[in-house]
Amino acid sequence: MGEEKDLLSGDYRALAEFRYQIRKFLRFSEEAARTAGLEPQQHQLLLAVKGLPEGARATIGEIADRLQIQHHSTVELVDRLEQHGYVNRKRSDRDKREVLIVLTPKSERILRELSVHHQELLLEHGTSLVTSLKKSMNAKDRGKKEKSAPAKLKSRAAAAQD
Repeated sequence: MGEEKDLLSGDYRALAEFRYQIRKFLRFSEEAARTAGLEPQQHQLLLAVKGLPEGARATIGEIADRLQIQHHSTVELVDRLEQHGYVNRKRSDRDKREVLIVLTPKSERILRELSVHHQELLLEHGTSLVTSLKKSMNAKDRGKKEKSAPAKLKSRAAAAQD
């Protein structure tokens, strides 16, 4: 994990606040997905497929990576979504061995509705998440400054004696 580092109580508070803000957003997201008739991971899969980076292909492996879950878990998730009419499997035109996951109009509608609600929440409360992230990131810089502060004081004291 790296070098030993002294953490200040403010560092712990910043990390805890960031985790709290993430958890609040995730809880909202989970509840919104369930209200729309999806399990949270199903919603995440639909969003991952729709929001893939340009040039990425919606394969099981790519989706598993985006969701940070095992390949076989992704297959099961796709199976359930396919059974409920949210996705289809399609052979790639480029490589017939490759199977791509495609959203259905049904999932496109639900995903759009959920995404609009998520964006509204982020517009309303996103600053808290960003602020907590910045505080966590600044803790690293603050630690460097605090460690170098004694050296600066010594050099100022030496300069004052000259």
